[in-house]
Amino acid sequence: MESANLRAVERAIEHIEAHLGGKLDLDEVARAAGYSKFHLHRLFGEVTGMTVHDYVSRRRLTEAACALARSERPIVDIAREAGYDSQQTFSAAFTALYKVPPARFRARGSFYPLQLPFSLRASALRAGRGAGDWTVERATPSDVTAWMDLLRLAVDNFPCLDEGQHEAWLRRAIDSGCALVAREPGSASLAGAAAFTRERGSIDFLAVHPQHRRAPGVVRALVDAVRAAVPGRALTITTYRAGDRADTGHRRRLEEIGFEEAEEAEEFGYPVQRFVLRGGAYREEDREGGDV
Repeated sequence: MESANLRAVERAIEHIEAHLGGKLDLDEVARAAGYSKFHLHRLFGEVTGMTVHDYVSRRRLTEAACALARSERPIVDIAREAGYDSQQTFSAAFTALYKVPPARFRARGSFYPLQLPFSLRASALRAGRGAGDWTVERATPSDVTAWMDLLRLAVDNFPCLDEGQHEAWLRRAIDSGCALVAREPGSASLAGAAAFTRERGSIDFLAVHPQHRRAPGVVRALVDAVRAAVPGRALTITTYRAGDRADTGHRRRLEEIGFEEAEEAEEFGYPVQRFVLRGGAYREEDREGGDV
């Protein structure tokens, strides 16, 4: 994608973030970006993997969740600020993504984000697409900051995230040699990262920068590296259950590279489903570099 198009998407995101608490429509966002709304709709999806509407909705619900957990403001006021005409409509949207009604979420007293602001990178424009274009290596303690930056950009795949707990877990994974990173060419920034447990053959963390999700190379290179570390074993990973509105495409991407459905489960109180990748499960068209 040309840098001018990338900058247009950045302007759209800046406008959205500046007006989250007010009225927003696609025409206004498109004017801020300097493109027609139809052109912006296509570009935004290519870069972020979601529509403008979905990004706005997820960002507003994230800010609403923060307000619920960290303030005593009336729910109806939080609902209006999130762009909902009624508390009932807000409650339905909130429950669909957070899995509990606003009042119960508030009672828990803890906050986790659905969507944090996107920060786009020009270095991603120079990156390759296929698995062979990426070098995966073991993470070191010097990668922790970049890993946590990637985590915030890919937070849509990690409901119930606690950053402090994750960083402590990451440092243990690095010490045990079970954390992997894929870097963007000529940059210290991470295109993707993975962590795994050898004994179980489980991928416990798999994140790809939004700008690299449309091509399969990063996720496949990371999965291949995990396979090499646990030879002869099927790999398992958990993701959203079918029909979960919080899923921005992670389940589909796993299915398209050969993961198969297994049992449903819960993690941190959140409904998930386990997937399995058996030996040699990649589809032939995936090996040739089709989109994920």
